[in-house]
Amino acid sequence: MAETIANWFVTTFEGTLAREWIVFLVSMLPILELRGGIIAGFAMNMEWLPTFIIAYIGNILPIPFILLFIRYIFKVLKKTPMRKVVEWCERRADQKSEQIRKYAYWGVFLFVAVPLPGTGAWMGALISALLGMDPKKTFPVIMAGVLTAGIIVSVLSFGLLGSLGL
Repeated sequence: MAETIANWFVTTFEGTLAREWIVFLVSMLPILELRGGIIAGFAMNMEWLPTFIIAYIGNILPIPFILLFIRYIFKVLKKTPMRKVVEWCERRADQKSEQIRKYAYWGVFLFVAVPLPGTGAWMGALISALLGMDPKKTFPVIMAGVLTAGIIVSVLSFGLLGSLGL
């Protein structure tokens, strides 16, 4: 299904950087993030370096806004019908925060760098913001974590799967 949608998008917008936009937009989505963007680029037969750069930028772009404004946004949203969604996000972040609480900035790096479901820049930034960590220190740590995760996913997709001819 996803491949069909991607093929339709590429065919419809052929010649207008459609594949690159797909990678960029997928990389900006929570949960999918950089990992999903790199895999999308691989699935669309893009070269690994442009895929990596586009996915990295797409994943990093929302992070300063999360670090700086999420607590205020959550405070405002708690007064709306979105209250249950905000509370769910806070509970999920709290469940995942033990590693970050224990190791502080190293915990943020490890949390973001290991490309597993439920980890990544979005959740790392959310947890950091909710724990009141300094955004000026957290942002470079998240950038390094995303870089590390991107290298791991690139090696697994473009390297391992690419060598298998998939």
